[in-house]
Amino acid sequence: MKKHLQQLRQKLDRTLLPLAAKSRLAANLYYAFFNPHFRREQHATAAGRQHYHQHEESSTIASVILRRNIHRLEKGLSMVPRKPLFALDYIDETLTALHNLLHDHQALDLVLLKYCHDVLDSYFRLTQWPDNARQPGLFAAMQAQIAPRLQQGRLAAPAPYAERPRAPISYEDFYTLCQQRCSVRTFLSQPVPRAELEKAVSAAAQAPSACNRQPFRYIAATEGEMLTKLANLPMGTVGYANGIPALLAVVGDLSAYPFERDRHVIYIDASLANMQLMLALETQGLASCSINWPDIENYEKKIARLLKLQPFERVVMLIAVGYPDPAALIPHSEKKTATELLSYV
Repeated sequence: MKKHLQQLRQKLDRTLLPLAAKSRLAANLYYAFFNPHFRREQHATAAGRQHYHQHEESSTIASVILRRNIHRLEKGLSMVPRKPLFALDYIDETLTALHNLLHDHQALDLVLLKYCHDVLDSYFRLTQWPDNARQPGLFAAMQAQIAPRLQQGRLAAPAPYAERPRAPISYEDFYTLCQQRCSVRTFLSQPVPRAELEKAVSAAAQAPSACNRQPFRYIAATEGEMLTKLANLPMGTVGYANGIPALLAVVGDLSAYPFERDRHVIYIDASLANMQLMLALETQGLASCSINWPDIENYEKKIARLLKLQPFERVVMLIAVGYPDPAALIPHSEKKTATELLSYV
């Protein structure tokens, strides 16, 4: 009976899909009343927006606002030529968020605080504010609260490109590392040290992120029942789930955004970070396998319960990690050429 109903639904879907593809209105009706596959994304996006606005005065949302706006200030300070005065449309929001961050005495992020202080200090020194403007005075008052909490160190503000760290590797070395990285599904029965995972995540954090918000986190399972349950949940781990030494769930946070327009950024930013993470694992003698996480409601419910996710959090993918078995067989996986992938306009 169940199989018959599925076949009937598939037949009806093939009938309705050409109609849905004709216009936006038809597509909206199709997904609103017949096809439910976007409903979780819609709910997660709405829940994220609501959480953002509901907790706008909290340190959690203040840190999101600050990471975005301080990065915008840095971009303005880095422009050549630099405008004598800019950021008038968001400097008040930035100072309010800094005030909210300062008043969270239990979870004050001193690294973020120093970043904000150094960039804002540069901003107010280098921009030309009128004498009657209140913003420079507001920041000066906050500086008196910030200064005693900060340790001296490298200025967290725009600096010349020539001062950036330089990697002593050639393109050939890097290309070899990219070839070395492959999807490994046979691991040694050897635990993965937490310190190695943390180093890989530190490398992942260096990846570019839209306005530096980094709207994702990693949840690691390295032993016991949690690892067994999580490893056996994705469809893509059939045949090797019970041999995975460590598993990372990559979780995107839609509460970092007040607008629907940014709903896809969690997938873009997390994926940029994930590639750096997997390359970093290779340099530590560890191998990985990125595991697809398709949007299937039954699986979404299970992983949300297992990982205790908020309604506005979505799993982007999972990553298996472990020491590779030297005898493991690796699929050839022929890649497209640069000619196939690259075109010019």
